[in-house]
Amino acid sequence: MSKGYLILQSGEEFEGEWIGAEKEIGGEVVFNTSMTGYQEMMTDPSYAGQLLTFCYPIIGNYGVNEEDDESQGLSVSAVIASDICDEHSHYQAATSFSERLKLAGVPGLKNVDTRSLVAAIRKHKTVEGKLVTEKGKEQISSEWAKRRDMELVDSVSVKSPESFGDGDYHVVLMDFGYKKSILQALLKQHCKVTVVPYYTSLETIKSLHPHGILLSNGPGDPMELKPYFPIIKVLTETYPTLGICLGHQLIALAYGGKTTKMPFGHRGGNHPVKDVLTGKVRMTSQNHGYVVEENSMDSRDFQVLFRNVNDRSLEGMRHVSKPVQSVQFHPEAHPGPSDTAYIFNEFIQQVFTASQEGSPVYVKA
Repeated sequence: MSKGYLILQSGEEFEGEWIGAEKEIGGEVVFNTSMTGYQEMMTDPSYAGQLLTFCYPIIGNYGVNEEDDESQGLSVSAVIASDICDEHSHYQAATSFSERLKLAGVPGLKNVDTRSLVAAIRKHKTVEGKLVTEKGKEQISSEWAKRRDMELVDSVSVKSPESFGDGDYHVVLMDFGYKKSILQALLKQHCKVTVVPYYTSLETIKSLHPHGILLSNGPGDPMELKPYFPIIKVLTETYPTLGICLGHQLIALAYGGKTTKMPFGHRGGNHPVKDVLTGKVRMTSQNHGYVVEENSMDSRDFQVLFRNVNDRSLEGMRHVSKPVQSVQFHPEAHPGPSDTAYIFNEFIQQVFTASQEGSPVYVKA
């Protein structure tokens, strides 16, 4: 098995062995602290353009199955791990970890000192990296390519509307890179769901006669989606709306809030979040590199619902008068704890209440 190298923009080098496709690639280097769920992570569209480092030391022991993908294929640019176990022992496994990477054409490195790598990421905050076949290659010293986050969103969004289910309420899911488990959570609530591209016009969405709107997760800097802020604001003023992860950030920005890049993000299934109304702390699944600045939100518009226990960052909010709510974490989990799955229940209840009230704005289509 041939040697490979991860070269950070800071100049640090990490040696490993190639797995998957043996090809050179670059991107932001991030890490996830979850102990399980590597298949869901690799297929999560929010990881598009990133080199994902697994903190847990053994990856691949239960293989890769045909049910737990969060999208149509692998979304990560590359993976970096310590020990890879390709002798899987789960009855649902269809392929090994390394085989899945190779089939998808995604490169990776194993036998990397991931503890030192994570320490380097935490030291440098945001850091770009490249997987290369040789150390000290001439192009490493050349200018690092600038990523266009809009291209990342476009690469993971559907290209035309797709419909699922036939429930009592119709939810339009605006796709910035949605996870399959979000769709499944809505279907469990007996919804009909139409997934539409992120660039779908307001007129087209209205023609679908939705009862509610869900703004999905997705990759990249939310400010690159600025052209769509006016549409998002009108949607929240017209329909009950739930925003998840990137969707949460987009609602905040549509109402004049601000977002900022985090030092190294929240990625894992063990992030404690406090419900400020009840005082209860719930464990959540998260995957984001940007956060809404709480002091940028007008308290006359939004009420804070959740804060992160570790860094007190804003994790959720709701509009003071409209049925609009958003969370930075993933209530559908997969992978992760299901402590906050009730948020989907609350969203559907808002849809039901608004349709029954028959207000001038929130009416049943």
